[in-house]
Amino acid sequence: MILKKNHKIPLDKFINYCLYDKKNGYYMNRNPFGTTGDFTTAPNISRLFSEMIAIWTVSFWESLGSPKKFNLIELGAGNGEMMKIMIESFKKFPSFVNSCKIIVHEKSPNLIKRQKANIKFKDIKWVDSLKKIDRLPSIFLANEFFDSLPIKQFLKDKNIWSEKFIHTSIDKKLSFVNKNIDIKKVEKKINLKISEKQNFIEYSPLGLRYLKDIFKLIKKNKGGLLIIDYGYFSEKMKDTLQAIHKKKYSKVLENIGKSDITYNINFHFIKKIVKDFKDLDVNFTSQKKFLTNLGIHQRAEIISKDKSFAEKIDIFYRLKRLINEKEMGDLFKVMLIKNSNNKSLIGF
Repeated sequence: MILKKNHKIPLDKFINYCLYDKKNGYYMNRNPFGTTGDFTTAPNISRLFSEMIAIWTVSFWESLGSPKKFNLIELGAGNGEMMKIMIESFKKFPSFVNSCKIIVHEKSPNLIKRQKANIKFKDIKWVDSLKKIDRLPSIFLANEFFDSLPIKQFLKDKNIWSEKFIHTSIDKKLSFVNKNIDIKKVEKKINLKISEKQNFIEYSPLGLRYLKDIFKLIKKNKGGLLIIDYGYFSEKMKDTLQAIHKKKYSKVLENIGKSDITYNINFHFIKKIVKDFKDLDVNFTSQKKFLTNLGIHQRAEIISKDKSFAEKIDIFYRLKRLINEKEMGDLFKVMLIKNSNNKSLIGF
């Protein structure tokens, strides 16, 4: 049991237990997506979102020279809704379909079952490690993936850095405590200066490893990583740790294993990581601009033809949720990391 009496554990280990413990983890034993879950992702709001991602994927594949064999990897496929709709869209592009090997990277056995029931394709496999991916040009899709990874938090006070831990008292009550650390040792371990111009640090060690591994694969085999997530682009990091239970904000130390614990992605931090990899470029925009540039308005007009008035209202109401600046349009950002010699700017 990780939550022992009179014991302290780092924040990221606590979050990992809450989300991914085989017996008690939030993602391991329930379906958090859709109307019955704690949150609704863009693919569950409207098929228009997944269709636009499919169009982007085909266009990006063409920018790679339309390789005869390539990997399309979705990181954390949720309930499989996005990939299901994408495959329906891919059928309009036979040469793409014949070249594509779809891979889903998923940790939760429960979600894998749901994904397999939802996603049907001639050449698809599930992997628990990116090391199992063939050495082919690879397109990685990460829709609300990185925000689900455990994070660490560090605070500087009077030039002394401390790390956030969770303390379990003798009577099993949980509380946040800070433990002084040597930030230089942390930076040496991850080979990245994260404390420059910061008084607060929030990042995912696991997310950092994913990014570095993916960037190495892109450099070696060509391809790109498309990240769609809620977050911000600022050099200064913020404390964005939050929990959601029954569709409402909850306290992080309550409802253990029954709440989603998440945070906002700092896209400036990701750009900083990319700088350590020569010959990689970064493109960045909002979800509203990305989907609009891909033609989501025009697609909504097409599919609403011959629909009833009520059906048309529903289509455009869902579109509004995706692109309105007060809803997902500005809160969600889109970042593409690709080889520098690939000049594709579709969506950006």
